[in-house]
Amino acid sequence: MDESAETAPIRVVVVDDHELVRGGLRTILDLHDDIELVGQADRGTEAIEICGKTQPDVVLMDLVLPGGMDGAEATREVLRACPEAKVLALTSFSDPELIQRALRAGALGCLLKNVSGSELAAAIRRAREGAGTLAPEAAGALVQAIGSQADAHPDLTRRELEVLQLMVEGLTNAEIAERLVVSISTVKTHVSSIIAKFGASTRTEAAAIAVREHLA
Repeated sequence: MDESAETAPIRVVVVDDHELVRGGLRTILDLHDDIELVGQADRGTEAIEICGKTQPDVVLMDLVLPGGMDGAEATREVLRACPEAKVLALTSFSDPELIQRALRAGALGCLLKNVSGSELAAAIRRAREGAGTLAPEAAGALVQAIGSQADAHPDLTRRELEVLQLMVEGLTNAEIAERLVVSISTVKTHVSSIIAKFGASTRTEAAAIAVREHLA
């Protein structure tokens, strides 16, 4: 990322069918000089159109939307329209299946709508850097959804355990590489191996399983 990209405001689109929620999020985002609200949508189809036009850095996506397209489906289509965007799912309740579908559709993390303004801003900043944020309630729901899908005790190497711990802490591949003094490609290889050994679909799922099994 070049210097201008690092100093430019984080461009955010909010997707929620409740006007009061959109207004509240707008008020929160306006308090942070490094975050800019560039669009709002109240349903999935509108989100796809707006994201295609504005090419945001981060999309805050409600998981329950009207119009026949839920947040998980909208996430998948938004990422097709602007593949560089990072999606953070927002929900007012912990629906295990919906959270899992959103993450598998490409959402980087999931937050409950009662998140504080400072926590939301921090999650948006981390999302732009490629690091996900998973609310504890969402993590619990995800573990419930995963159930017995994963091997409880995968055969991880010592280095993979180190990488896993940093994944659970929410570090990006670049941050993990810097911490362990290895190349980013090496970290990507370890992350892919960990995901495969857990039988997970995403690094977020792998991290949730690790927490459940007290591996990290």
